[in-house]
Amino acid sequence: MPGDQVEHTPARPSWDCQACGRPWPCDPARDRLSRENGRVELAVKMWDHIEEAARDMPQSPASELFDRFLRWTD
Repeated sequence: MPGDQVEHTPARPSWDCQACGRPWPCDPARDRLSRENGRVELAVKMWDHIEEAARDMPQSPASELFDRFLRWTD
């Protein structure tokens, strides 16, 4: 049933996708976020997420978080 499907959203504090288990934002999440947001709005939204992820995963290198959350938005 469609209502039972899990969306491609982050599970905190791991920031893995709740639907597919890949690091979020996974490809389906990126597609949805790109469709729903303009370029600047998307970058701002993802910057907010990178800040939250950095707090949840302080062991993660900043460069990896940047690549994961922001690089794809350009």
